Amino acid sequence: MRDLTYYVACSIDGFIAAPDGSYDPFLIDGDHTDTIVAEYPETLPVHARAALGIADAPNRQFDTVLMGRRTFEPTLAAGLVSPYPHLRQDVFSTTLPDIEDPSATVVRNDADGFVRDLKRGDGLGIWLCGGSTLAGALLSEIDRLIVKQYAVVFGAGLPMFAHGYDPRGFELLDTRVHDNGAVFRTYRATGG
Repeated sequence: MRDLTYYVACSIDGFIAAPDGSYDPFLIDGDHTDTIVAEYPETLPVHARAALGIADAPNRQFDTVLMGRRTFEPTLAAGLVSPYPHLRQDVFSTTLPDIEDPSATVVRNDADGFVRDLKRGDGLGIWLCGGSTLAGALLSEIDRLIVKQYAVVFGAGLPMFAHGYDPRGFELLDTRVHDNGAVFRTYRATGG
């Protein structure tokens, strides 16, 4: 059984993006980048992998990425149809047209059922990239959280989870503090 991991960057106050969906205040440079390159190279988009000289780095944690429409649209605006060609890419949307790339698929309904089927398959883990609406819809299916918390306060924006009140417990497994203030925390779901 494969795990679904919500591996996400957030501000100190729990936002994954500004109100307009941008995430410019998150740090790009610093020792936390060494952690990402060493442990999660597949979570870097194709253009970042090339710039860092790790274009051919093997996938270490994940072989599949799940994205909501608002997470995927900036890549389309930048002219990229396939930001993660080294991963299977599933984009959840009822409004996006089909994607003209064999490595990316639009999923139109039943996110929970789709993810349960993925989890039963073989392979590495499944990375839930975002956004907050998809994370809220899939909360009951999330096995692990890896929260990359950056030393910035947004004040407003898109929360980690957009959903109604529905508590779910998680156990803290690991905390890694970086010199630039970025803190990576790993949690495992404990149930309801």
